[in-house]
Amino acid sequence: MHPGTVALVLAAAAAHALWNIASKYKRGDTLLFVWAYTCASALLCVPIGMAFMVTGQQAIDWRLAVGSAVSAALHIAYSLTLQAGYDRAELGVVYSVARGTGPVLTMLFAVLLLGERLTAVAMLGALLIVAGILVVVGNLFRSGSGRPVPGILWGGATGATIATYTLWDSYSVTSWHLAPVSYYAGTLLLQGLILTPIALLRRHRIPGVLRADAVPILIVAVLSPLAYILVLTAMLSAPVALIAPLRESSIVIGAFLACWLFREDHLARRIAGGVIVLVGIAAISL
Repeated sequence: MHPGTVALVLAAAAAHALWNIASKYKRGDTLLFVWAYTCASALLCVPIGMAFMVTGQQAIDWRLAVGSAVSAALHIAYSLTLQAGYDRAELGVVYSVARGTGPVLTMLFAVLLLGERLTAVAMLGALLIVAGILVVVGNLFRSGSGRPVPGILWGGATGATIATYTLWDSYSVTSWHLAPVSYYAGTLLLQGLILTPIALLRRHRIPGVLRADAVPILIVAVLSPLAYILVLTAMLSAPVALIAPLRESSIVIGAFLACWLFREDHLARRIAGGVIVLVGIAAISL
C-alpha cells in the first residue's frame, strides 16, 4: 500500500478515535444523540456533495441513489445491532469482538467475493493489526456475569454488519465510481430522514439533548464524516481487505486517550498491543 494511502487511513483513524472520545461525554438520550449528529453531519456534507454534482464530478443517477440508500440501511442496521448488543451484554465484550471480527470478515469476503489479491506480507500485516487490537482491548472472555457468550454473539453480528457496509461502500466508490463526498452525503441525508420520525416520537426530549450535548454533537458531526470520507477516498487506491484492519487502529489511539483522559488502567498491555499494530502497519506499507 502506498505510504500516502496509509497516512490517509491513519488520519481517518485519529479522527474516528477523537469523535468516539467526544461521544463518551454524551449525557442525553442515545438515539436522539445519534439523530442529532447525523442530521448535523448531513447539513455539513450535503452542500459539499451538491457542489460536486454542479461541477460535474458526480452525476445524479440511479447508482448514486441506490448506493446511498443501501449504505444508509446498512449503517442503520449496524447502529441498531450495536446498541442491541450493548443492552443485552457487556460493552467491553461486544465492542472488542465487533471491532476484531469486522476487519477479518472484510478481508475474507474481499478476497472471496471481490477477487482482491494480497501479498503474504500484507496479509500478515493485516492479521497483526487485528491481533494488536485484541491485545489492547484485553481478554474477550472476562465477564462480571460469567456469561460472555451473548456478548460474543452480538459482537459477531455487529462485526458482520461492519464488514457488510464496508464492502458495499468499497464497491460503490470503486466499481460505480461514485465520488466519496457526494456518496456519503447522500447516505447521511437518507439516514437522517429515516431516523427523524423516530426522533419526533421523543420530541419532548430534543431540547434537553441539544442543550446537554451540544459540544459532543458538533465534534462528532464534523469528525465522523471526515473520518469515513477519508476511508472511502483511500479505497480508491488500495484493497478494502487492507483498509478495513488499518482503519481499526483507531481503537489503539482511543485506548491511549482513554488512559490519559479517563485514567483507565492496563497501560502496559495497551502499549504492547500498540507496538504490534505498528508492526502490522509497517508490513502493510511495504
